[in-house]
Amino acid sequence: MGRPKQFDEEAAVARAMEVFWTNGYAGSSPAELAEAAGIGKGSLYHAFGSKRELFGRALDTYDRAGAEFTEEFLSAPGSTKERIRAYLRLLVDVDFDAPVRRGCLAVNTALELGGRDEGATAAVRRAVERSTDLLAARIERGKLAGDVPAAVDAAEQARFLMVTIAGLRVTARIFDRETVHAAIDTALAGL
Repeated sequence: MGRPKQFDEEAAVARAMEVFWTNGYAGSSPAELAEAAGIGKGSLYHAFGSKRELFGRALDTYDRAGAEFTEEFLSAPGSTKERIRAYLRLLVDVDFDAPVRRGCLAVNTALELGGRDEGATAAVRRAVERSTDLLAARIERGKLAGDVPAAVDAAEQARFLMVTIAGLRVTARIFDRETVHAAIDTALAGL
């Protein structure tokens, strides 16, 4: 009979996610991941199978947390344009206010592994599609409320905003806050 698990798997995944987010997949060693998770290296492999499987779980955790946050944030009171502007600014301001500008785990993964790792590519695509759907739903609500022009195609505008978000998350790593905020304002001109 095996020994019972002595750690919280979800908490371990969340801590490993932080390591992947900061260092990337290739830059995260099994020793760093085990230390962050608070378990031995052998336990890491026993619990998660491999570094790659742990990374997949970390991407899923990031996606779920991001979707929950996005849905709640976009549902708050205010016009569609106000909520989306505040959302985009928050996404980049978190990086500007952090000691290390690490961007978005999904965007970073797309840059590092997109097209080369089928599982990672699919995970990022799912996250992007979920966020796109949430933005489109908010834009549709804005059309019904009359604060978004009826002619705006919510799905197309949401896809454009997701491409903008990816660019903003990369740009925020190298440019100043004012430059990125100006780009946000330009991107929202169509709403």
